[in-house]
Amino acid sequence: MNSAHASLKSEIASGVDWRKIRADFPILKLEIDGKPLAYLDNAASSQMPQLVIDRLVRYQTKQHANINRAVHYLSEVATQEYHDARCKLQQFINAREDREVIFTSGTTDSINLVMQGYGRKFIQANDEIILTTLEHHSNIVPWQMLANEKGAKIRVVPINDKGELDIDEYERLFNERTKFVGLIHVSNALGTINPIKRMIDFAHRHEVPVLIDGAQAAPHIPIDVQVLNCDFYAFSAHKLCGPTGVGILYGKAALLESMQPYKGGGDMIASVTFEETIYNTIPHKFEAGTPPIAAAIGFGAAIDYLTAIGIENIAAYESTLLDYATECLTQIPGVKIIGTAKEKTAVVSFTIDGIHPHDIGTILNQDGIAVRTGHHCAQPVMQRFNVPATSRASFAFYNNKTEVDALIAGIKTVQKVFL
Repeated sequence: MNSAHASLKSEIASGVDWRKIRADFPILKLEIDGKPLAYLDNAASSQMPQLVIDRLVRYQTKQHANINRAVHYLSEVATQEYHDARCKLQQFINAREDREVIFTSGTTDSINLVMQGYGRKFIQANDEIILTTLEHHSNIVPWQMLANEKGAKIRVVPINDKGELDIDEYERLFNERTKFVGLIHVSNALGTINPIKRMIDFAHRHEVPVLIDGAQAAPHIPIDVQVLNCDFYAFSAHKLCGPTGVGILYGKAALLESMQPYKGGGDMIASVTFEETIYNTIPHKFEAGTPPIAAAIGFGAAIDYLTAIGIENIAAYESTLLDYATECLTQIPGVKIIGTAKEKTAVVSFTIDGIHPHDIGTILNQDGIAVRTGHHCAQPVMQRFNVPATSRASFAFYNNKTEVDALIAGIKTVQKVFL
């Protein structure tokens, strides 16, 4: 990184009182066996600020009811708050219309919705689906299920030794049988930011729709679905300081209207007889049954919180943590960083010579340091680097360099214990 770029990042990041923001998160005051918690597992799930917690309590204590159709006060309030949350998500990703935002149970559910609603209707025998080596299992398994059912074929984009996609090979995979592309925006295992705009544009030149798994991107970098021109984009609330159990699928309205419903039940219908069911309009066509009302409203509050800080500010600050952690880790003998892409979010996967990642995580936990160990639901990535698993430290805007220092000291303790 050149000094001018580093200076700019530092200037942007320093414009926010990050210490004050850290104080918004009550869980960060915890101690683990007398040691201050250093929560470095944000790629799995982020923590929740008091503002979002308070919003959930306010909904449950003063606004809770089932939404739609009722005329009583609480139902009307809950219906409006749920709709407002949808509009906040629309604005967050700059979707053209609020009806293009579907509430789901999370990214996995969103991807399965596309597989069921679009894939089962439009993918046929001998068609080809392009995925990448970097995909989370949630963007592999549904398409394998579809391919097995339809007799379609999955083609895979390889990665280089840095954990970057081979874009030339991606483009070579396209042919007249290519009918769908599924891409991860940011690798959850390595932090690699993929050049999805270029990849989407290329797919569209071949009239192929593209689904983006944005679970690891949306919390850390600005998302504009109109600029990206993606056909589908999916992410989860719990990685954006919101509740578990809710996420969204963005889809272009024309595509959503062409798709068959994923689930049947209440609210996704316009009328029902034993002879025929007429489906509701989007987004309701894809939101069968009682939705996660409280979680969606909490999601909206989390979006308010992040927007007030500024995703650009978050990206710049987290980048300084990534640079610092990378520099510190590379100075420890026996530690190897897996995934050294030029463009990354604040994720560091690493191994330590002679020590299993599970043992690393166990010893770090004794010092109050929370990291993720395992294959990170990305076994093809582990296979590419010929490792069974890694330890992964993933940072958020409420982390600080003191916690990076604790991680480094913890790793040295691990080495003393086992080596």
